Amino acid sequence: MTQDCALILDFGGVVTRTLFETHDVTERALGLPEGSLTWLGPFDTTTDPLWVAMQNREITERDYWLKRTNEVGELVGENWTDMQTFVRRARGAEPELVLRPEARDAILRAKKAGLKLAILSNELDLFYGVEFRQRFPLIELFDVIVDATYTKILKPDPRAYELVLAELNLPREACVFVDDQKKNIEGAEAVSLPHVHFDVTRPAESYARALAMLGL
Repeated sequence: MTQDCALILDFGGVVTRTLFETHDVTERALGLPEGSLTWLGPFDTTTDPLWVAMQNREITERDYWLKRTNEVGELVGENWTDMQTFVRRARGAEPELVLRPEARDAILRAKKAGLKLAILSNELDLFYGVEFRQRFPLIELFDVIVDATYTKILKPDPRAYELVLAELNLPREACVFVDDQKKNIEGAEAVSLPHVHFDVTRPAESYARALAMLGL
């Protein structure tokens, strides 16, 4: 099953390496001493009780990142009140450094096989900025980008998944959706969209599973 099929990817954490994995990039970009950032989210939950609270849905994902934004802003002596400031300052200068190698391999393999490629994101341009997206490696290979920055429809709202399916003009059973957040996977389940819950600690395995579901 490769013809008339699509791989639908979340962006942050799935296509890009997480902010947990790029502390060195962040520290260098912001002029912080090495080792300044110690919270590691899913890579070591003992360092990050706030992440555990978010996974337990005691706080939202945006609450989590707003807190981290405030903290990092304080480290550089500034008052940061929105995550886009954090992301753009930490990652904007070198987009190629945050592309997940496993994502590069999977995207190229899918494209070579003739699959359609889509991004379904809650905050691609909101957090990263239009300039970052335009300079991001391989972005030109995607046939469809549905970004809630503009649609205002956030996953796991069923309408978000229906939007990307409509743009692809494919039946849901011909697509596989990949996301690292459980609530967004639950949204896909609710609309019967085949899916893979992406494990950021095992990215190669997650991509292999998604591609296998699409016949690769």
